[in-house]
Amino acid sequence: MVLLSSYRNGIFSQGYSVVVVFSMLNSQKLTISLDRDGEEPIYRQLIRHIRAQIESGTLPAGTRLPASRDLAHQLSISRISVVNAYAELRSEGFLSAHAGRGTFIAGESNNAPPPTNGKNGSAAHDSETPTTPDRSIREMMRMARKPGIINFAQGAPPADFFPFQHVRDSINTVLDRDGAKALGYEITEGFPPLRTAVRDYVSALGIRCTADQVLITGGTQQGIDLVIQALLSEGELLVTENPTYLGMIDIARARRVQIHGIDVDDSGIRLDMLENYIIDNRPRLIYVMPTFQNPSGTVMPLHRRRQLLNLANDYQIPVLEDGVYHELRFEGESLPPLKALDETGIVIHASGFTKMMLPGIRIGYLICDNQHYERLVRVKQAADISTPALNQRAMQLLLERGVLSQQLERNNRDLRRRRDVALAAAARFLPPGSRWNTPVGGLYLWVQFPTNGPTAAEVFITAIHMGVGYGIGTVFYTNGCGSHRLRINYASQRPADIEDGFRRIGRAWREVALEYDELEKAPLF
Repeated sequence: MVLLSSYRNGIFSQGYSVVVVFSMLNSQKLTISLDRDGEEPIYRQLIRHIRAQIESGTLPAGTRLPASRDLAHQLSISRISVVNAYAELRSEGFLSAHAGRGTFIAGESNNAPPPTNGKNGSAAHDSETPTTPDRSIREMMRMARKPGIINFAQGAPPADFFPFQHVRDSINTVLDRDGAKALGYEITEGFPPLRTAVRDYVSALGIRCTADQVLITGGTQQGIDLVIQALLSEGELLVTENPTYLGMIDIARARRVQIHGIDVDDSGIRLDMLENYIIDNRPRLIYVMPTFQNPSGTVMPLHRRRQLLNLANDYQIPVLEDGVYHELRFEGESLPPLKALDETGIVIHASGFTKMMLPGIRIGYLICDNQHYERLVRVKQAADISTPALNQRAMQLLLERGVLSQQLERNNRDLRRRRDVALAAAARFLPPGSRWNTPVGGLYLWVQFPTNGPTAAEVFITAIHMGVGYGIGTVFYTNGCGSHRLRINYASQRPADIEDGFRRIGRAWREVALEYDELEKAPLF
Protein backbone atom coordinates (compact mmCIF):
# COMPACT_ATOMS: atom_id res chain seq x y z
CA MET A 1 0.00 0.00 0.00
CA VAL A 2 1.34 3.40 -0.95
CA LEU A 3 1.36 6.15 1.70
CA LEU A 4 1.51 9.88 1.06
CA SER A 5 3.48 12.02 3.48
CA SER A 6 2.55 15.48 2.17
CA TYR A 7 -0.25 17.58 3.64
CA ARG A 8 -2.37 17.30 0.51
CA ASN A 9 -4.85 14.53 -0.21
CA GLY A 10 -3.40 12.08 -2.71
CA ILE A 11 -4.60 9.36 -5.01
CA PHE A 12 -2.65 6.63 -6.82
CA SER A 13 -3.72 4.02 -9.37
CA GLN A 14 -2.39 0.48 -9.09
CA GLY A 15 -3.88 -1.56 -11.91
CA TYR A 16 -7.51 -2.06 -11.08
CA SER A 17 -7.19 -0.84 -7.51
CA VAL A 18 -6.93 2.64 -6.11
CA VAL A 19 -5.32 3.89 -2.91
CA VAL A 20 -6.26 7.22 -1.36
CA VAL A 21 -4.82 8.91 1.69
CA PHE A 22 -6.51 11.87 3.38
CA SER A 23 -4.54 14.09 5.71
CA MET A 24 -6.99 15.57 8.21
CA LEU A 25 -6.88 18.54 10.54
CA ASN A 26 -5.87 16.49 13.56
CA SER A 27 -2.92 14.91 11.69
CA GLN A 28 -4.69 11.57 11.31
CA LYS A 29 -4.65 9.85 7.91
CA LEU A 30 -7.47 7.83 6.37
CA THR A 31 -6.15 5.27 3.90
CA ILE A 32 -8.53 3.58 1.47
CA SER A 33 -7.67 0.84 -1.03
CA LEU A 34 -10.35 -0.17 -3.51
CA ASP A 35 -10.46 -3.09 -5.93
CA ARG A 36 -12.79 -1.99 -8.70
CA ASP A 37 -12.91 -5.45 -10.31
CA GLY A 38 -13.49 -7.33 -7.07
CA GLU A 39 -16.77 -9.03 -6.22
CA GLU A 40 -17.15 -7.04 -3.00
CA PRO A 41 -19.32 -3.90 -3.53
CA ILE A 42 -17.50 -0.59 -3.30
CA TYR A 43 -19.46 0.61 -0.26
CA ARG A 44 -18.66 -2.65 1.57
CA GLN A 45 -14.95 -2.13 0.86
CA LEU A 46 -15.19 1.37 2.31
CA ILE A 47 -16.87 0.01 5.43
CA ARG A 48 -14.21 -2.67 5.84
CA HIS A 49 -11.26 -0.26 5.52
CA ILE A 50 -12.69 2.43 7.79
CA ARG A 51 -13.78 -0.09 10.43
CA ALA A 52 -10.33 -1.72 10.44
CA GLN A 53 -8.59 1.62 10.99
CA ILE A 54 -10.97 2.51 13.81
CA GLU A 55 -10.45 -0.83 15.54
CA SER A 56 -6.68 -0.58 15.16
CA GLY A 57 -6.60 2.88 16.69
CA THR A 58 -5.29 4.50 13.52
CA LEU A 59 -8.42 6.66 13.55
CA PRO A 60 -9.06 7.56 17.20
CA ALA A 61 -12.35 8.78 18.66
CA GLY A 62 -13.19 12.34 17.64
CA THR A 63 -11.42 12.16 14.27
CA ARG A 64 -13.41 13.96 11.66
CA LEU A 65 -13.86 12.05 8.41
CA PRO A 66 -13.84 13.66 4.96
CA ALA A 67 -17.16 14.90 3.62
CA SER A 68 -18.89 12.33 1.44
CA ARG A 69 -18.56 14.59 -1.59
CA ASP A 70 -14.78 14.98 -1.11
CA LEU A 71 -14.12 11.29 -0.54
CA ALA A 72 -16.23 10.28 -3.54
CA HIS A 73 -14.37 12.77 -5.72
CA GLN A 74 -10.95 11.54 -4.65
CA LEU A 75 -11.92 7.92 -5.17
CA SER A 76 -13.78 8.63 -8.43
CA ILE A 77 -16.78 6.67 -7.19
CA SER A 78 -20.46 7.36 -6.72
CA ARG A 79 -21.22 9.59 -3.79
CA ILE A 80 -24.02 7.22 -2.82
CA SER A 81 -21.40 4.54 -2.05
CA VAL A 82 -19.77 6.83 0.51
CA VAL A 83 -23.11 7.93 1.96
CA ASN A 84 -24.24 4.31 2.38
CA ALA A 85 -20.93 3.32 3.96
CA TYR A 86 -21.07 6.16 6.47
CA ALA A 87 -24.71 5.34 7.24
CA GLU A 88 -23.99 1.68 8.00
CA LEU A 89 -20.97 2.55 10.15
CA ARG A 90 -23.17 4.98 12.10
CA SER A 91 -25.78 2.27 12.62
CA GLU A 92 -23.04 -0.03 13.95
CA GLY A 93 -21.88 2.64 16.37
CA PHE A 94 -18.51 3.34 14.74
CA LEU A 95 -19.39 6.85 13.57
CA SER A 96 -21.48 9.74 14.82
CA ALA A 97 -22.93 12.47 12.63
CA HIS A 98 -23.53 16.03 13.74
CA ALA A 99 -25.69 18.09 11.39
CA GLY A 100 -23.74 21.11 10.23
CA ARG A 101 -20.43 19.81 11.66
CA GLY A 102 -19.63 16.58 9.89
CA THR A 103 -19.03 12.87 10.54
CA PHE A 104 -16.75 11.76 13.38
CA ILE A 105 -15.30 8.57 14.82
CA ALA A 106 -17.60 7.76 17.74
CA GLY A 107 -16.38 7.63 21.33
CA GLU A 108 -15.20 9.84 24.16
CA SER A 109 -13.07 12.65 22.80
CA ASN A 110 -12.70 16.39 22.88
CA ASN A 111 -11.14 16.48 19.43
CA ALA A 112 -14.35 17.13 17.51
CA PRO A 113 -14.27 20.75 16.43
CA PRO A 114 -17.12 23.05 17.42
CA PRO A 115 -19.54 24.24 14.75
CA THR A 116 -18.32 27.29 12.89
CA ASN A 117 -20.22 30.51 12.42
CA GLY A 118 -20.47 30.08 8.68
CA LYS A 119 -17.93 32.75 7.78
CA ASN A 120 -14.75 30.74 7.53
CA GLY A 121 -15.65 27.07 7.73
CA SER A 122 -17.31 24.59 5.44
CA ALA A 123 -19.07 22.94 8.34
CA ALA A 124 -21.39 25.84 8.94
CA HIS A 125 -25.10 25.24 8.56
CA ASP A 126 -26.36 27.65 11.17
CA SER A 127 -29.93 27.14 10.00
CA GLU A 128 -29.77 23.51 11.12
CA THR A 129 -29.66 24.31 14.80
CA PRO A 130 -32.97 24.46 16.64
CA THR A 131 -34.09 27.99 16.04
CA THR A 132 -37.12 30.08 16.78
CA PRO A 133 -37.97 33.51 15.41
CA ASP A 134 -36.67 36.47 17.37
CA ARG A 135 -38.73 36.72 20.55
CA SER A 136 -39.09 40.46 20.17
CA ILE A 137 -40.73 39.97 16.79
CA ARG A 138 -43.08 37.34 18.21
CA GLU A 139 -44.03 39.72 21.03
CA MET A 140 -44.61 42.50 18.49
CA MET A 141 -47.05 40.34 16.56
CA ARG A 142 -49.15 39.83 19.67
CA MET A 143 -49.98 43.52 19.50
CA ALA A 144 -52.18 42.72 16.51
CA ARG A 145 -54.65 41.01 18.87
CA LYS A 146 -55.61 44.25 20.58
CA PRO A 147 -59.25 45.34 20.24
CA GLY A 148 -59.89 47.60 17.27
CA ILE A 149 -56.99 46.23 15.21
CA ILE A 150 -57.69 44.86 11.73
CA ASN A 151 -55.75 41.68 12.37
CA PHE A 152 -54.36 39.97 9.26
CA ALA A 153 -51.82 38.06 11.39
CA GLN A 154 -53.96 35.20 12.66
CA GLY A 155 -53.96 31.77 11.06
CA ALA A 156 -57.64 30.86 11.48
CA PRO A 157 -60.72 31.37 9.32
CA PRO A 158 -63.24 33.99 10.49
CA ALA A 159 -65.95 33.23 13.02
CA ASP A 160 -68.70 33.77 10.46
CA PHE A 161 -67.45 30.66 8.62
CA PHE A 162 -68.52 28.43 11.54
CA PRO A 163 -71.81 26.48 11.41
CA PHE A 164 -72.90 27.33 14.96
CA GLN A 165 -76.45 26.02 14.67
CA HIS A 166 -75.35 22.69 13.21
CA VAL A 167 -72.74 22.29 15.95
CA ARG A 168 -75.29 23.03 18.66
CA ASP A 169 -77.71 20.51 17.20
CA SER A 170 -75.02 17.83 16.92
CA ILE A 171 -73.82 18.31 20.51
CA ASN A 172 -77.37 18.14 21.84
CA THR A 173 -78.11 15.03 19.79
CA VAL A 174 -74.95 13.32 21.06
CA LEU A 175 -75.74 14.16 24.70
CA ASP A 176 -79.31 12.91 24.34
CA ARG A 177 -78.20 9.76 22.55
CA ASP A 178 -75.02 8.78 24.43
CA GLY A 179 -75.43 10.41 27.84
CA ALA A 180 -72.44 10.00 30.13
CA LYS A 181 -70.48 8.06 27.49
CA ALA A 182 -70.04 11.30 25.60
CA LEU A 183 -68.29 12.86 28.60
CA GLY A 184 -65.90 10.03 29.45
CA TYR A 185 -62.57 8.88 28.06
CA GLU A 186 -62.46 7.60 24.50
CA ILE A 187 -60.02 4.97 23.29
CA THR A 188 -56.69 6.50 22.31
CA GLU A 189 -57.06 5.68 18.61
CA GLY A 190 -60.30 7.65 18.48
CA PHE A 191 -64.08 7.12 18.48
CA PRO A 192 -64.48 4.17 16.05
CA PRO A 193 -67.41 5.64 14.07
CA LEU A 194 -65.43 8.86 13.59
CA ARG A 195 -62.41 6.92 12.32
CA THR A 196 -64.70 5.18 9.84
CA ALA A 197 -66.19 8.54 8.82
CA VAL A 198 -62.70 9.97 8.25
CA ARG A 199 -61.79 6.94 6.14
CA ASP A 200 -64.87 7.50 3.99
CA TYR A 201 -64.25 11.24 3.83
CA VAL A 202 -60.64 11.02 2.60
CA SER A 203 -61.55 8.37 0.05
CA ALA A 204 -63.14 11.23 -1.95
CA LEU A 205 -59.65 12.80 -2.05
CA GLY A 206 -58.17 9.59 -3.44
CA ILE A 207 -56.66 8.35 -0.17
CA ARG A 208 -57.22 4.63 0.29
CA CYS A 209 -56.93 3.46 3.89
CA THR A 210 -58.72 1.46 6.54
CA ALA A 211 -60.27 2.85 9.70
CA ASP A 212 -57.47 1.09 11.60
CA GLN A 213 -54.96 3.41 9.90
CA VAL A 214 -56.73 6.55 11.19
CA LEU A 215 -55.61 8.12 14.47
CA ILE A 216 -57.78 10.95 15.82
CA THR A 217 -55.79 13.86 17.27
CA GLY A 218 -56.41 17.14 19.05
CA GLY A 219 -56.15 19.14 15.82
CA THR A 220 -53.59 18.93 13.01
CA GLN A 221 -51.00 20.68 15.17
CA GLN A 222 -51.04 17.88 17.71
CA GLY A 223 -50.84 15.32 14.93
CA ILE A 224 -47.67 16.93 13.60
CA ASP A 225 -46.20 17.06 17.10
CA LEU A 226 -46.95 13.36 17.66
CA VAL A 227 -45.09 12.47 14.47
CA ILE A 228 -42.05 14.48 15.52
CA GLN A 229 -42.00 12.78 18.91
CA ALA A 230 -42.51 9.32 17.44
CA LEU A 231 -39.95 9.49 14.64
CA LEU A 232 -37.19 11.82 15.85
CA SER A 233 -34.99 11.87 18.92
CA GLU A 234 -33.45 14.96 20.44
CA GLY A 235 -30.82 16.48 18.15
CA GLU A 236 -31.97 14.63 15.04
CA LEU A 237 -32.79 16.45 11.85
CA LEU A 238 -35.95 17.22 9.93
CA VAL A 239 -36.10 19.10 6.67
CA THR A 240 -38.91 21.37 5.56
CA GLU A 241 -39.80 24.09 3.10
CA ASN A 242 -38.38 27.57 3.60
CA PRO A 243 -40.51 29.49 4.47
CA THR A 244 -42.59 27.02 6.43
CA TYR A 245 -45.43 26.67 8.90
CA LEU A 246 -44.57 28.60 12.05
CA GLY A 247 -46.04 25.84 14.21
CA MET A 248 -43.47 23.38 12.87
CA ILE A 249 -40.63 25.71 13.84
CA ASP A 250 -42.14 25.95 17.33
CA ILE A 251 -42.49 22.16 17.61
CA ALA A 252 -38.89 21.62 16.52
CA ARG A 253 -37.73 24.07 19.17
CA ALA A 254 -39.86 22.52 21.90
CA ARG A 255 -38.79 18.95 21.04
CA ARG A 256 -35.14 19.94 20.60
CA VAL A 257 -34.81 18.57 17.10
CA GLN A 258 -32.89 20.33 14.38
CA ILE A 259 -34.75 21.89 11.47
CA HIS A 260 -33.42 22.93 8.08
CA GLY A 261 -35.40 24.77 5.42
CA ILE A 262 -35.09 24.14 1.68
CA ASP A 263 -36.01 27.03 -0.61
CA VAL A 264 -39.31 26.96 -2.46
CA ASP A 265 -40.16 28.21 -5.94
CA ASP A 266 -43.55 28.67 -7.58
CA SER A 267 -44.01 24.88 -7.59
CA GLY A 268 -43.05 24.19 -3.99
CA ILE A 269 -39.93 22.75 -2.40
CA ARG A 270 -36.82 22.66 -4.62
CA LEU A 271 -36.13 18.96 -5.15
CA ASP A 272 -32.62 19.47 -6.52
CA MET A 273 -31.61 21.28 -3.33
CA LEU A 274 -33.49 18.74 -1.22
CA GLU A 275 -31.63 15.78 -2.70
CA ASN A 276 -28.23 17.40 -2.24
CA TYR A 277 -29.10 18.15 1.36
CA ILE A 278 -30.32 14.59 1.98
CA ILE A 279 -27.08 13.15 0.63
CA ASP A 280 -24.99 15.35 2.90
CA ASN A 281 -27.07 15.19 6.07
CA ARG A 282 -29.51 12.25 6.05
CA PRO A 283 -32.51 13.89 7.78
CA ARG A 284 -34.99 11.64 9.55
CA LEU A 285 -38.15 13.29 8.19
CA ILE A 286 -39.37 15.54 5.36
CA TYR A 287 -42.24 17.89 6.24
CA VAL A 288 -44.17 19.54 3.42
CA MET A 289 -47.49 21.28 2.79
CA PRO A 290 -48.00 20.57 -0.93
CA THR A 291 -51.32 22.39 -1.36
CA PHE A 292 -51.75 26.10 -0.49
CA GLN A 293 -48.56 26.10 1.51
CA ASN A 294 -48.48 28.28 4.60
CA PRO A 295 -47.31 31.03 4.21
CA SER A 296 -46.41 31.19 0.50
CA GLY A 297 -49.65 29.76 -0.93
CA THR A 298 -47.75 27.61 -3.46
CA VAL A 299 -49.31 24.47 -4.93
CA MET A 300 -46.99 21.61 -5.82
CA PRO A 301 -47.85 20.32 -9.32
CA LEU A 302 -48.54 16.65 -9.91
CA HIS A 303 -45.19 15.84 -11.51
CA ARG A 304 -43.28 17.32 -8.57
CA ARG A 305 -45.43 15.41 -6.10
CA ARG A 306 -44.47 12.18 -7.83
CA GLN A 307 -40.80 13.21 -7.94
CA LEU A 308 -40.85 13.97 -4.22
CA LEU A 309 -42.26 10.53 -3.46
CA ASN A 310 -39.62 8.91 -5.66
CA LEU A 311 -36.92 10.85 -3.85
CA ALA A 312 -38.26 9.88 -0.43
CA ASN A 313 -38.43 6.22 -1.44
CA ASP A 314 -34.92 6.28 -2.90
CA TYR A 315 -33.48 7.46 0.42
CA GLN A 316 -36.11 5.82 2.65
CA ILE A 317 -37.06 9.03 4.45
CA PRO A 318 -40.68 9.35 5.64
CA VAL A 319 -42.70 12.31 4.40
CA LEU A 320 -45.08 14.13 6.74
CA GLU A 321 -47.77 15.71 4.57
CA ASP A 322 -49.73 18.59 6.08
CA GLY A 323 -53.04 18.69 4.21
CA VAL A 324 -54.95 21.09 6.43
CA TYR A 325 -55.60 23.62 3.62
CA HIS A 326 -56.10 21.07 0.84
CA GLU A 327 -59.83 21.59 0.39
CA LEU A 328 -59.86 25.38 0.64
CA ARG A 329 -59.73 25.66 -3.16
CA PHE A 330 -61.89 28.20 -4.97
CA GLU A 331 -60.50 27.90 -8.50
CA GLY A 332 -58.14 25.77 -10.54
CA GLU A 333 -57.55 22.03 -10.78
CA SER A 334 -57.85 19.83 -7.72
CA LEU A 335 -54.72 17.73 -7.20
CA PRO A 336 -54.44 14.49 -5.20
CA PRO A 337 -52.72 14.61 -1.81
CA LEU A 338 -49.32 12.94 -1.58
CA LYS A 339 -50.92 10.13 0.41
CA ALA A 340 -53.24 9.38 -2.51
CA LEU A 341 -50.15 8.82 -4.70
CA ASP A 342 -48.25 6.84 -2.06
CA GLU A 343 -47.78 3.19 -2.99
CA THR A 344 -45.18 2.24 -0.39
CA GLY A 345 -46.44 3.74 2.87
CA ILE A 346 -43.70 6.40 2.94
CA VAL A 347 -46.23 9.22 3.60
CA ILE A 348 -47.87 10.13 6.89
CA HIS A 349 -50.88 12.32 6.17
CA ALA A 350 -51.90 14.93 8.77
CA SER A 351 -55.04 17.01 8.46
CA GLY A 352 -58.14 18.04 10.34
CA PHE A 353 -61.29 20.12 10.42
CA THR A 354 -59.87 23.19 12.14
CA LYS A 355 -59.28 25.38 9.06
CA MET A 356 -62.36 24.15 7.21
CA MET A 357 -64.97 24.58 9.87
CA LEU A 358 -64.28 24.35 13.60
CA PRO A 359 -60.91 25.59 14.99
CA GLY A 360 -61.96 25.36 18.63
CA ILE A 361 -63.29 21.79 18.46
CA ARG A 362 -59.69 20.61 17.82
CA ILE A 363 -60.35 17.48 15.77
CA GLY A 364 -57.55 16.35 13.50
CA TYR A 365 -56.29 13.02 12.25
CA LEU A 366 -53.23 11.13 11.09
CA ILE A 367 -53.28 8.45 8.39
CA CYS A 368 -50.30 6.14 8.16
CA ASP A 369 -49.34 2.54 7.58
CA ASN A 370 -48.70 0.02 10.33
CA GLN A 371 -44.95 0.62 10.60
CA HIS A 372 -45.53 3.92 12.43
CA TYR A 373 -49.10 3.61 13.70
CA GLU A 374 -48.51 1.76 16.97
CA ARG A 375 -45.70 4.09 17.96
CA LEU A 376 -47.93 7.11 17.28
CA VAL A 377 -50.71 5.62 19.39
CA ARG A 378 -48.33 5.19 22.33
CA VAL A 379 -47.13 8.79 22.05
CA LYS A 380 -50.72 10.02 21.79
CA GLN A 381 -51.71 8.03 24.89
CA ALA A 382 -48.83 9.55 26.84
CA ALA A 383 -49.79 13.05 25.66
CA ASP A 384 -53.45 13.22 26.65
CA ILE A 385 -54.97 9.70 26.76
CA SER A 386 -57.55 10.65 24.11
CA THR A 387 -59.16 13.52 22.25
CA PRO A 388 -62.37 14.63 24.05
CA ALA A 389 -65.19 12.18 23.36
CA LEU A 390 -67.95 14.78 23.03
CA ASN A 391 -66.04 16.66 20.32
CA GLN A 392 -65.32 13.44 18.42
CA ARG A 393 -68.92 12.26 18.53
CA ALA A 394 -70.26 15.65 17.47
CA MET A 395 -67.82 15.78 14.56
CA GLN A 396 -68.81 12.28 13.45
CA LEU A 397 -72.44 13.38 13.36
CA LEU A 398 -71.57 16.52 11.37
CA LEU A 399 -69.77 14.38 8.80
CA GLU A 400 -72.63 11.90 8.67
CA ARG A 401 -75.12 14.70 8.03
CA GLY A 402 -73.02 16.23 5.24
CA VAL A 403 -72.57 19.54 7.06
CA LEU A 404 -68.86 19.80 6.25
CA SER A 405 -69.28 19.54 2.48
CA GLN A 406 -72.08 22.12 2.53
CA GLN A 407 -70.04 24.49 4.68
CA LEU A 408 -66.94 24.08 2.50
CA GLU A 409 -68.84 25.06 -0.62
CA ARG A 410 -70.16 28.20 1.06
CA ASN A 411 -66.82 29.12 2.62
CA ASN A 412 -64.86 28.67 -0.60
CA ARG A 413 -67.20 31.03 -2.46
CA ASP A 414 -66.64 33.64 0.23
CA LEU A 415 -62.88 33.01 0.24
CA ARG A 416 -62.68 33.79 -3.46
CA ARG A 417 -64.60 37.01 -2.99
CA ARG A 418 -62.28 38.10 -0.16
CA ARG A 419 -59.23 37.07 -2.20
CA ASP A 420 -60.36 39.29 -5.08
CA VAL A 421 -60.88 42.24 -2.74
CA ALA A 422 -57.39 41.68 -1.27
CA LEU A 423 -55.73 41.55 -4.71
CA ALA A 424 -57.44 44.77 -5.79
CA ALA A 425 -56.53 46.48 -2.51
CA ALA A 426 -52.90 45.34 -2.77
CA ALA A 427 -52.61 46.81 -6.26
CA ARG A 428 -54.19 50.04 -5.11
CA PHE A 429 -52.56 50.71 -1.75
CA LEU A 430 -49.25 48.83 -1.38
CA PRO A 431 -46.08 50.75 -2.30
CA PRO A 432 -44.76 50.60 -5.88
CA GLY A 433 -42.40 47.68 -6.33
CA SER A 434 -44.32 45.39 -3.96
CA ARG A 435 -45.01 41.83 -5.12
CA TRP A 436 -47.50 39.19 -4.05
CA ASN A 437 -48.91 35.83 -5.08
CA THR A 438 -52.34 35.22 -6.62
CA PRO A 439 -53.69 32.36 -4.50
CA VAL A 440 -56.20 29.89 -5.95
CA GLY A 441 -57.03 28.61 -2.48
CA GLY A 442 -56.05 28.80 1.15
CA LEU A 443 -56.19 31.81 3.42
CA TYR A 444 -53.09 33.89 2.71
CA LEU A 445 -51.57 36.56 0.53
CA TRP A 446 -47.74 36.40 0.63
CA VAL A 447 -46.45 39.92 0.06
CA GLN A 448 -42.98 41.36 -0.42
CA PHE A 449 -42.30 45.04 0.22
CA PRO A 450 -39.74 46.78 -2.02
CA THR A 451 -36.33 45.56 -0.88
CA ASN A 452 -34.82 49.04 -1.01
CA GLY A 453 -37.23 50.30 1.62
CA PRO A 454 -38.12 49.53 5.24
CA THR A 455 -38.61 45.94 6.38
CA ALA A 456 -41.90 44.39 7.44
CA ALA A 457 -40.79 44.49 11.09
CA GLU A 458 -39.84 48.16 10.85
CA VAL A 459 -43.24 49.04 9.41
CA PHE A 460 -45.18 46.87 11.88
CA ILE A 461 -45.27 49.20 14.89
CA THR A 462 -46.42 52.12 12.77
CA ALA A 463 -49.05 49.86 11.20
CA ILE A 464 -50.32 48.85 14.66
CA HIS A 465 -50.65 52.54 15.60
CA MET A 466 -52.71 52.94 12.44
CA GLY A 467 -54.92 50.02 13.46
CA VAL A 468 -53.72 47.08 11.33
CA GLY A 469 -51.51 44.04 11.94
CA TYR A 470 -49.98 41.29 9.78
CA GLY A 471 -47.63 38.33 9.98
CA ILE A 472 -43.98 39.44 9.86
CA GLY A 473 -42.22 37.33 7.23
CA THR A 474 -39.06 36.39 9.12
CA VAL A 475 -40.97 34.26 11.65
CA PHE A 476 -41.79 31.76 8.90
CA TYR A 477 -38.17 31.13 7.90
CA THR A 478 -35.78 28.68 9.52
CA ASN A 479 -32.80 30.94 8.82
CA GLY A 480 -34.06 34.48 9.52
CA CYS A 481 -34.68 35.43 5.89
CA GLY A 482 -37.78 37.18 4.58
CA SER A 483 -37.23 40.56 6.21
CA HIS A 484 -39.35 42.35 3.58
CA ARG A 485 -42.06 39.67 3.54
CA LEU A 486 -45.45 39.74 5.25
CA ARG A 487 -48.30 37.24 5.42
CA ILE A 488 -51.83 38.60 5.18
CA ASN A 489 -54.80 36.42 6.13
CA TYR A 490 -57.38 37.98 3.85
CA ALA A 491 -59.93 35.34 4.90
CA SER A 492 -60.05 36.65 8.46
CA GLN A 493 -61.66 40.00 7.58
CA ARG A 494 -64.81 41.20 5.85
CA PRO A 495 -64.30 42.83 2.44
CA ALA A 496 -64.68 46.42 3.72
CA ASP A 497 -62.06 45.78 6.43
CA ILE A 498 -59.72 44.12 3.94
CA GLU A 499 -59.64 47.25 1.81
CA ASP A 500 -59.27 49.51 4.84
CA GLY A 501 -56.50 47.31 6.24
CA PHE A 502 -54.45 47.46 3.03
CA ARG A 503 -54.90 51.22 2.95
CA ARG A 504 -53.46 51.46 6.46
CA ILE A 505 -50.54 49.15 5.63
CA GLY A 506 -49.65 51.28 2.60
CA ARG A 507 -49.86 54.46 4.64
CA ALA A 508 -47.67 52.98 7.38
CA TRP A 509 -45.02 51.92 4.85
CA ARG A 510 -44.93 55.38 3.28
CA GLU A 511 -44.58 57.05 6.67
CA VAL A 512 -41.64 54.84 7.66
CA ALA A 513 -40.06 55.20 4.22
CA LEU A 514 -40.28 58.98 4.55
CA GLU A 515 -38.41 58.79 7.85
CA TYR A 516 -35.72 56.74 6.05
CA ASP A 517 -35.35 59.42 3.41
CA GLU A 518 -35.08 62.16 6.01
CA LEU A 519 -32.38 60.21 7.88
CA GLU A 520 -30.39 59.73 4.69
CA LYS A 521 -30.51 63.45 3.95
CA ALA A 522 -29.61 64.52 7.48
CA PRO A 523 -26.04 65.79 8.09
CA LEU A 524 -23.64 63.40 9.76
CA PHE A 525 -22.54 65.90 12.45
